[in-house]
Amino acid sequence: MERGLVHLYCGDGKGKTTAAIGLAVRAAGRGLRVGIAQFLKSGDSGELLILSGLEMVRIFPFLKDVKFTFAMSEDERRTAREFYTGLLEKIKNLSSEFDFILLDEAVSAVTESFIELASLLEFIKNRPSGLEMVITGRNPPEELINAADYISEIRCAKHPYQKGIGARKGIEW
Repeated sequence: MERGLVHLYCGDGKGKTTAAIGLAVRAAGRGLRVGIAQFLKSGDSGELLILSGLEMVRIFPFLKDVKFTFAMSEDERRTAREFYTGLLEKIKNLSSEFDFILLDEAVSAVTESFIELASLLEFIKNRPSGLEMVITGRNPPEELINAADYISEIRCAKHPYQKGIGARKGIEW
């Protein structure tokens, strides 16, 4: 790819990861080398199960037994911070091996202080010229908005959770 751009999928609605995964599938389908990292997720979602079998896709390690951030103890937060900071550094170091990188929920990792905004912005600024990046999450800071070439805001107009219907296997995860 001649010039990679930065996509930001944000907002309070369902579909940020779904849209990002769809773009990753499109990229892999066209022969691009795809890297996918998920922050603050357990790694047991249906999309990772199917994508891990594709030759053009590499799934980065995830933190096992991750909890919602509000339920984390200080020790768990410290462990998560160390893991996610190291994960971002690993991805930066390997970025030349990819044409497309998805950093799913990296915005939330920034807002919850698991990775440094400055580190993510430095990665965006200094990424290989052909690397396409997709970043997802709620409430992106202004600096991240300014760094993006595409911004898609996904707004929740209605969601089954509002009726007490939880996440369903194969649909939400």
